[in-house]
Amino acid sequence: MRALLGIIILASLGWGGYWFIGAGTAKSGFDAWFDARRAEGWVAEYADLDLRGFPNRFDASFTDVALADPGTGLAWEAPFFQLLALSYKPNHVIAVWPSEQLIATPLEKYRLTSDDMRASLVLEPSTGLTLDRATLTAQHLTVVPEGNNAPLTVDGLTLAAERVPADADAHYHLGLRADDLVPSATWAARVDPNGTLPDILTVLHADLTIRFDKPWDRSAIEAARPQPQQIRLRLAEATWGQLSLQAAGEVAVDAAGVPTGAVTIKARNWRDILELARRSGAVPAQVADPLEDGLTLLSRLAGNPKTLDIPLEFAKGRVWLGPVPIAKAPVLRLR
Repeated sequence: MRALLGIIILASLGWGGYWFIGAGTAKSGFDAWFDARRAEGWVAEYADLDLRGFPNRFDASFTDVALADPGTGLAWEAPFFQLLALSYKPNHVIAVWPSEQLIATPLEKYRLTSDDMRASLVLEPSTGLTLDRATLTAQHLTVVPEGNNAPLTVDGLTLAAERVPADADAHYHLGLRADDLVPSATWAARVDPNGTLPDILTVLHADLTIRFDKPWDRSAIEAARPQPQQIRLRLAEATWGQLSLQAAGEVAVDAAGVPTGAVTIKARNWRDILELARRSGAVPAQVADPLEDGLTLLSRLAGNPKTLDIPLEFAKGRVWLGPVPIAKAPVLRLR
């Protein structure tokens, strides 16, 4: 019994020592990371860092966090932010965001509010912290541009990513689902001035795989974001009232972010969708009329005037419908 008691005491002391050493190492690591960002010209500040969770957790709580990358013009501010991990499994991290935060881009500032925004991240147990898989969820998310009282709201948001193990480290399978998305009143009034569509997009989801030029790891924040090289869209779908869009296809992306490949779009009530695109400015007026003529011909050949499969080609920096260029191809670059 004395020997058993001694073993228990020694094990407890050892585990306690491990926790305090780990907590000290984590705090030093956070401080070094913020110092390194400031040395690179970032705004990288927090008011306080509290590490708790003895003996089985490392719970890091930051208050008044501010990060701004001068290279991209992206910035983030939050009154608090938490990183939670089990002390015996520190590579599985839970990130918790506050109910209100601010995100700034070179074009606009956005205030985000949510009831519960958190992410589960499983990282490779190495100093590079390569992402293996992650799931982010948010409930009752609201996005409001600064100085604008017309928010975009989502009842439930889920974004999942998983590294494809059979391929290169930089190949990820992604999934997105937004439940009951309500677009901003300003945008809805522009594309649907007569109010013929419901307020809510009942379906918005996507399933795709992306090969990046490098893995998502700590350098994605510290240095530069990984850039897509190949995108395989298994299915993207959006439903807004009687309007429905589905898309699938595959494109390669060059170093400048210009895609090359093909995507097929299945559109139900396509004339109404085209009219919305015209009103919103997504399709220029000088393109919309000849595009409608071409799609009308396709629908007649298909024998269905309301539902249409539209094959789009991406080539030479343009989007092509058959031999006709209809728009400039989007630039697929992450800032």
